[in-house]
Parts: sequence; structure tokens; C-alpha cells
Amino acid sequence: MLDKLKNSKLMFWSLELLIVATLILVSTKINFIFQPIGTFFTTLFAPVLVAGFLYYLLNPIVGLLTKLTKMKRILAIVIVLLLLLGVIVWTVLAVIPNLVKQLASLAENTPYFISSVQKWLTEIAKNPIFNGVDIEAQIDKLDISYGSIIQKFLSGLSNSLGSIVGGIASTTMTVVTAPFILFYMLKDGERLVPNIQRFFPEKRREQIVELLGQMNKTLSSYISGQAIECIFVGTFTFIGYLIIGVDYAFLFGMVAGITNLIPYLGPYLGLLPAVAVTVFSSPLQALLCCVVVLIVQQLDGNVIYPNVIGKSLQIHPLTIILVLLVAGNIAGLLGIFLGVPFYAICRTIVIFVIRMIKDDKIKQNHSLLTDKTTSLEK
Repeated sequence: MLDKLKNSKLMFWSLELLIVATLILVSTKINFIFQPIGTFFTTLFAPVLVAGFLYYLLNPIVGLLTKLTKMKRILAIVIVLLLLLGVIVWTVLAVIPNLVKQLASLAENTPYFISSVQKWLTEIAKNPIFNGVDIEAQIDKLDISYGSIIQKFLSGLSNSLGSIVGGIASTTMTVVTAPFILFYMLKDGERLVPNIQRFFPEKRREQIVELLGQMNKTLSSYISGQAIECIFVGTFTFIGYLIIGVDYAFLFGMVAGITNLIPYLGPYLGLLPAVAVTVFSSPLQALLCCVVVLIVQQLDGNVIYPNVIGKSLQIHPLTIILVLLVAGNIAGLLGIFLGVPFYAICRTIVIFVIRMIKDDKIKQNHSLLTDKTTSLEK
């Protein structure tokens, strides 16, 4: 009876679960040990994330430059980093002032937009359907006056002053450290795989190299593809808004390009500000904004996406939506941006491990069959 109990699967899994529960309980009691480790990783997270993103964008350019000109890799890295610095300086001097100007203009015209909304609601109130509803009283309750909005904004600003200071310090640290991390990633990135390879058994090293190659390909396709998509969507949305005469076209184009990072939901979020500004003053222009976004998304979905990302991710749309919901709930906006690539990497690892286990079983069965055949021949 005891032997049966020892060999039963129920006993095995019960002990496994008990050990895991005990480890979790012990870990919660010694939180002071893990806290410095957590602080260490959270401090490095932002610089490494920025450097990693830029690495996947710039590494193909460095490789192409060394291949075409036969120059040393270190020289190619310096040239590419100088070009990146030039792009950043141009952005700061040319793009950001224009963006700030449009944001200031939008803030200046906010009272006009609010009065347009109030006028629109008042016109609706004249409809016989809303006879029993005092729309003006409801507007007063909402308190959407310009003064109240500024007051709420300043109140929120003062309450979150500590977070703002902390954010500025964190951003400064990222700006200072990310370039150094990026430089060494570009310089010594090729040494990473051999160094990781040494930690695994010799019979698994080739498989580990293959897995790392697949992960690298998945990340590279996703990051470079998303960058190209964002530039395309932002540029052509801006041009489309400019053609139909939308105010703040540059600002709304930038918003459309950034929100395009969010799969499926991004285009609608990017369209929302343009529609919100135009719908009350010119419904036709709001409709034209929708047409512009529809055309840009059709071009993106049928031309850009298949060519720059293709089917490298192979993730079902419903899965992506569920990943966005869960990741957004866990990590907020950062989770929405990073959820899909993180899931893609995990999926690549799981599929590779399952395939590796199946290959091992096939090899084991083949070996047993060979041994039986050899013994029968003898």
C-alpha cells in the first residue's frame, strides 16, 4: 500500500505543490533580501530597454556598413552613433519646437472647444426627446469650464510633484547611461551567444544557439518593423490631415504614429484626438479624418506590415487582444507596449522546448529500435 502511494502521481504532484507553496511563503517572509535585488533590476530596466530597442534598430545598419565598406566594426559603430546623435539634435531643434507650438495653440483654443461642446449639448437639449432632461443643469454639474480644468490640473500637478521629480531623475539617468550600454551592445553583442552557450551541457549547445537565433529574429523583426510602421503611419497621417485642412495636423500625426505601437487598438486611439477637435466645429472634417486614417491603415496593413514584419510573429489577433488586456492591467501603458513582444519571445521558447522534447523522444525510440535490431541479428 505504501509503495503504491509513493509511486502514485497524486502523491508526486501534491509534494511538488507543497514545496512550491513553502518556497513562496518563505520568500514573502524574507522580502528584505529580495528588495535590493528588485531595486537593482528596476534601476537598470529603463536604460537596458532603451539601449536594447536602439540596438535592434542600429545593429543591421552597422552590419551593412561593415559589409559594404570593409571598415572595422568599431568605426562603423562610431559613425552610426554620430548619425543617431545628428537625428536626435535635428529632432530637438526642428520637430520639438513645432510640436510645442501646436500644443500651446491647442491649449490656447481649449476654451473654444469647450464652448463648442456646450453649444452642441444645448442644441441637443432642444430636441423633443430630451424635454424632461435639464441639459444645462447637467453641464453645470460636470463643471467643464476652462478655469476648473486648470484648477484640477494644477492640483494634480502639485500632488504628484514628488513623482515628477523622481521621473526627471530617472529620465536623466537613462539618457546618461543608455548610450554607453548601447555602445557595448553593438561592440560585444556577438560574444553574448558563445558566453551563454558555455553554461549549458555540450549536447544542448547547438540547440541553445538555434533558440537564441530564433528569439533574436523574432525581436529584430518586431522592433524594426514597428519602428518603420510608426514612421509610415505618422508621416502619412500628418500629410492626409494637412491635405484636408485639419489644425494641429503635425501633432495629431505624431499621436497616430506613437499609438500605432499598440496593435489593433492603436489606430482608433490615434484617431480620437483629431475627431474630438473637429467633430463639433466641422462634422464633415471629422469624417474626412476617419477616411484618412482608414486609407493609411489599409496601406499599412496590406503593404508595410506584410513586408517588414510578415508572419514572423504568427500570433492570432484574439490572442493579441487578450495579451494587451492582461499586460495593460498588470503593467499599465508599459505593459501594453511590451506585452506582445514578451509573449512572442515566451511562445518561441515554449514551442522550441516542446519540439526539443519530441526530438529527444524520437531519437530515444530510434536508439532502442536499433539496439533491438542489433540484438536480434546477433
